[in-house]
Amino acid sequence: MSNKKILIVDDEVDFTRLLKSNLEETGKFEVLALPNANDIISQVHAFKPDIILLDIIMPGTKGIEVCEMLNKDVVGKAIPIIIISALAKDADKYKAYRVGVVDYMEKPIEIERLIVKIDKYIQFKQGAES
Repeated sequence: MSNKKILIVDDEVDFTRLLKSNLEETGKFEVLALPNANDIISQVHAFKPDIILLDIIMPGTKGIEVCEMLNKDVVGKAIPIIIISALAKDADKYKAYRVGVVDYMEKPIEIERLIVKIDKYIQFKQGAES
C-alpha cells in the first residue's frame, strides 16, 4: 500500500514544518507543504493529494476562496479539505462548511486526533470512488 498524500497550505512556516515532520514520521504519509495558495490548482493537479489541510486565514488568497476554486476544478472538488486555524471566527467556520470543507480543527493541533481524521476522510473518499 502506498503512502497517502497530504497537501498542507498554511503561511505559518514553523507550524507547517512541524506538522509535516510529525505526519511523515508515521511512515503513512507523503506531505507537500505550501506557504500560500498561489497556483493551488496546478499544485493539486501535479501532486494529486488524497486530502488537503488548509489554513483559513492567510495573506493573499484566503482559505474560503481556495475552497471555492477547488470546487470548480474537476480534480480539486473530489479532495477532502480539513481547515486548520487559530484565528477563525464562527462565521468563517460556517462559510467553510458551506463550501464543502469536511472538518475543522483549531491550532494547536493534536497530531493523533488529526491522523484519525485524515484516515477517516481518506477512507470515506476511497469508498465513494469505488
